[in-house]
Amino acid sequence: MNRRSFAAALAALLPLAAWSQPGYPGKPIKMIVPLAAASAVDNAARIVAQKMSSNMGQQIVIENVPGAAGQIGTQQVAKAAPDGYTIGGFNDSIMTMLPNMGTSLPWDILRDFAPVSLVATIEWGLVANNDSPFRSAGDLIAAAKARPGEITYGSGGNGSPQHIAMALFASQAALGVAAGDVPVALQGLATVAGLARGGKVKLIGLGTAAPLAQFPGVPTIAESGLPGFRFSSWFTVVAPAGTPREIVARLNAEILKALADPAVREQLRDQGLTVRGSSPEELAAATREQLGRYARLFKEAGIKAD
Repeated sequence: MNRRSFAAALAALLPLAAWSQPGYPGKPIKMIVPLAAASAVDNAARIVAQKMSSNMGQQIVIENVPGAAGQIGTQQVAKAAPDGYTIGGFNDSIMTMLPNMGTSLPWDILRDFAPVSLVATIEWGLVANNDSPFRSAGDLIAAAKARPGEITYGSGGNGSPQHIAMALFASQAALGVAAGDVPVALQGLATVAGLARGGKVKLIGLGTAAPLAQFPGVPTIAESGLPGFRFSSWFTVVAPAGTPREIVARLNAEILKALADPAVREQLRDQGLTVRGSSPEELAAATREQLGRYARLFKEAGIKAD
């Protein structure tokens, strides 16, 4: 979502900010994150939920429900009462990657959920361990071309964002790579930013369109030998299908209000996230578009369930 559309969305919420459904929220709201604690989505969810809790006068409790590549927590949201008291903090692995894996899922992303907002995009970076000889994405590309099939990378599993990011990297660079014990990995910056700043790993490339001021001196992967490469993932909020439109609108307005706060924006930016904010309709359209895009990528890369 571009800056102009975010400003328009923010302006639209002003009349909503003065409106509230009687009694809602009358108790804490549970946000199920189907991923592990300290993951990029979890970190972002806690930043935004804390501000929303303060603004709404009711706590938003983050509940991490990892397992089965996110399917367990996602199913809990799908089956929850559509009353606004259970919502989901999802990434695009759940929204658009898992549905393209060719397996039967107990939920349908377009049928069983009510989109609320695309909250932020999680920018990604190429990291290497400190013993690795790689100092740039160009070094990795050269090594992989010289030794096809021998460079290992970190992955969250088949069909995970890490897998898809490296599949995209590999397809653009015509590399052969395989998962295993790792000298390199593409990871969400929210996950590795602290490690990189603490000298635990080397951040050697960014999956962004342009360099980021918060990571000075780190070039983009595109300018390091892979023109056109760009990868980010999503942090979205959804509700169970059937949630009243008034509640969805209230949640959307509160998310946009939280994202307008300078402190929230700074915290997200420092974690390597880009603030987005969208209408429910914009998230629905983006989900359909990306479902189609990943369907093509998965077919070309031969990605399917084990």
